[in-house]
Amino acid sequence: MAEHPSARDARPPYRVDKPWGYELVWARTDRYVGKILHIEPGQVLSLQYHNRKDETIHVLKGEIIFRVQEGGELRERRMREGESYHITPPTVHQMEAVTAADLLEASTPEVDDVVRLKDRYGRVP
Repeated sequence: MAEHPSARDARPPYRVDKPWGYELVWARTDRYVGKILHIEPGQVLSLQYHNRKDETIHVLKGEIIFRVQEGGELRERRMREGESYHITPPTVHQMEAVTAADLLEASTPEVDDVVRLKDRYGRVP
């Protein structure tokens, strides 16, 4: 499968390399997006929220620590194969791979709607 430098113009399926692993975008329409997030062990996605993007993640393989703000506190929960979580805007959240993990993500199409609060890889503006 070819990699595309501009995901905005690419047709699924396509891979987008990330510092924590990669995203495989397998569906993209004006109404929804389907991705597989592959996170390498010990890697962490940004502590982030979305203004409009609504998403649900499902652990296909592996184990993650899912951090989510509930009641003003950032809480941690372990998620394993077969578990899902619906993330509504503007919920603050973060994922960290305990083992190599593949997550299925189904979301609304606002893929660029990411507000990073903290990022290990220097991607916070």
